[in-house]
Amino acid sequence: MRMVALGFLAGVCLLQTRSTLDAGPAAAGIALACVLLGALFGASARGWAGRYAIAACVVATACATGFAWAAQRAEWRMADALAHTLEGQDISVAGRITGLPQPLAGGWRFVFEPDAAPEGVPARIQLSWYENRRAPNPLPALQAGERWHFVVRLRPPHGFANPHGFDYEGWLLERAIRATGYVRADAELLDAAPSGVMQWVHRQRGVVRERILAALPEGEHAGVLAALAVGDQRAIAEADWTVFRNTGIGHLVAVSGLHVSLVGLLCGGLCSLAWRRAPGLALRLPVHKARALAALAGASAYALLAGLGLPVLRAWLMLAVAVLALLSGRRLAASRVLAAALLVVLVADPWAVLSAGFWMSFAAVAIILAVLGGRVRPPSGWRAALRVQLAISFALAPALLALFQSFPLVSPLANLVAIPAVSFVIAPLVLLALLVPVDGLLVLAHGATVMMMDVVRPLAELEHALWEQARPPPWLIAAGALAVAMLLLPRATPGRLAAPALLAGLALWAPPRPEPGAFVARTLDVGQGLAVHVQTHRHDMLFDAGPAYGMSADAGSRVILPYLRAHGVAALDLLVLSHDDIDHVGGASSLLEAMSVGTVLAGPHDADARWGAAWAAQAGAAGTARRCQRGQAWEWDGVRFEVLHPGGEVALAGSSRHDNDNSCVLRVLGPGGALLLTGDIGRNAEAQLIAREREGLESDVVLSPHHGSRSSSSQAFVAATSPEHVIHSAGRRNAFGHPHPEVLARWTQAGTRNWRTDSQGAVTAAFPARGGERVRIRAERTERTRYWHGR
Repeated sequence: MRMVALGFLAGVCLLQTRSTLDAGPAAAGIALACVLLGALFGASARGWAGRYAIAACVVATACATGFAWAAQRAEWRMADALAHTLEGQDISVAGRITGLPQPLAGGWRFVFEPDAAPEGVPARIQLSWYENRRAPNPLPALQAGERWHFVVRLRPPHGFANPHGFDYEGWLLERAIRATGYVRADAELLDAAPSGVMQWVHRQRGVVRERILAALPEGEHAGVLAALAVGDQRAIAEADWTVFRNTGIGHLVAVSGLHVSLVGLLCGGLCSLAWRRAPGLALRLPVHKARALAALAGASAYALLAGLGLPVLRAWLMLAVAVLALLSGRRLAASRVLAAALLVVLVADPWAVLSAGFWMSFAAVAIILAVLGGRVRPPSGWRAALRVQLAISFALAPALLALFQSFPLVSPLANLVAIPAVSFVIAPLVLLALLVPVDGLLVLAHGATVMMMDVVRPLAELEHALWEQARPPPWLIAAGALAVAMLLLPRATPGRLAAPALLAGLALWAPPRPEPGAFVARTLDVGQGLAVHVQTHRHDMLFDAGPAYGMSADAGSRVILPYLRAHGVAALDLLVLSHDDIDHVGGASSLLEAMSVGTVLAGPHDADARWGAAWAAQAGAAGTARRCQRGQAWEWDGVRFEVLHPGGEVALAGSSRHDNDNSCVLRVLGPGGALLLTGDIGRNAEAQLIAREREGLESDVVLSPHHGSRSSSSQAFVAATSPEHVIHSAGRRNAFGHPHPEVLARWTQAGTRNWRTDSQGAVTAAFPARGGERVRIRAERTERTRYWHGR
């Protein structure tokens, strides 16, 4: 069973790394051939060679079967796609809201299952519905199970594609959401009553959520209680998430295996107490089997209340497999039960391997088995709990560094406080409040949460509470995992002394940087906006900070900061903000608040802009904030930086708020080539640059002015810069039509290759340290494409 499960896992993982789905039948044929080969070996081979040959055939068969099964499931799901002719069109659909609608600032987001729609509309879509600012009436309060008629605009799943970034398209695919969009016109409620069991369950979840939030109107941690009750984490404050991340206790507020098992343990224990006092029942069904069934029933009810989302479903499946193994009456090794649970989860959800929760859950259970099993005198009581907690906090470090590029050093201390508080006080009070409608129980639960946060918050605020580093390469992560496994083995195991050296190598690893004279420029995929990271041998610069994504999110927090952390950039030497348009400075506040920035070089800006306060704070430190002005220049590691614009022709003080021609223009020049960063300049500023700089504009790579707007990239500017490559940073299907087809054609006719972040993701240009070598350029969607990208 263990070899089969691991082989099946390897096949599923292999499929999820492919860019196409054309090898499923071949995998099925390989699996059949392996079965026949194994049968042949079993009939003819003898001794250890025959056993190993049969084992190899079993593993190969399981791997090919996993690959073929995942490929078939993917084919079925990918077939449910939005028709190209419907993309961006007004579509009339009717259907029901499924799941728990999520409130947004001025609107709602929800999953919708159409039952009356044109052919080519997927079975599950995600819709956003925003208030019409011109209409006097607010949006209605949406509830799960309601049947509505909408006029919507849809598009295929699409997310940002950046190195080590979140794969939003894969996240949607796992949840069978095959199109996203928004409500375009007035809507009509057709039926308020839910029509199915799960829709009724989600309706009750919404009622519970509103009851908790209403009972604690001033409760700063009310969202934590709602998350524990119904699995909805949207109401948790950002400050709480920061504490959870820095202390490693975020798993306690996400309904997972811990909570499902806790509820099952509680229900099983209560059933056991009652069952033992009824001899007639005990004779009909042994107490341990009755306890297991009660545990499964209680866990099932809680899983339903939590919405039976994919993480909860995985936890429930693991528990169900364990209960069935117990009911079978056979004494099975815990590792075999874990392997069976792994196999069941992968069969039910082949995309689970894309989730960090999947790996963390199975790794945590495996660590517990390694700590408590195989010992002559296993620990018990509080000693066992302490050893398990320390082992999990330590052993998951390689996985945390691989998945999140951070590891909370205070996690053992924080969890020693938080796990008992949540498991034995807060969560039981919340669940009891669901059965007994007394708001006082919620008040007590909130009070216990406040006390817990008062203890763990100082830990989160320690200077070195969180260890952060660049994402290690796969081979080093594997070496770290091997070292952890060795340290969990009994003390007399050979080779354990080498494990600390491997872990030290993992913790001290730093990514390679460009050699002196070379530099790398990466234009990030931030949607309709601009953010370019330029890295030399010892310095880092960010040119523009991307757009805002609403009132509570921006490119700084969602894209740029995770990207910089994954690449080991702990501080920026320079932040250049070309001008004050929100698609260029939208993420500046988040960056300045979360990361040390040596200097801010900014073009003209409005003092009342969103990032104005951050600018003022930065300007308060002598010499750390300056205006961008022609003539400024500096050199880093053999690479020269020159500000070419704005010059004296444009009066900064009198410029209008949205004067794109005042944008800061920066040229980066090394021995191996030049890069021109242009902001949002138009043809007038281009003409000024040509008249002033003449031969100084020629570059190997150019960031197209104003995202490829029709009002920029004049024929004269294209000829003056004459680059090999031009990069257009724009959002997919943006309202401005950037980059314009005429601009694309103009660059192409000049012999320049066009690159686009909207269709190709982040674009990386590597400039060599020596002349005579060509600039190497690549796109993220080409380097790391998956079969679901763009589909």
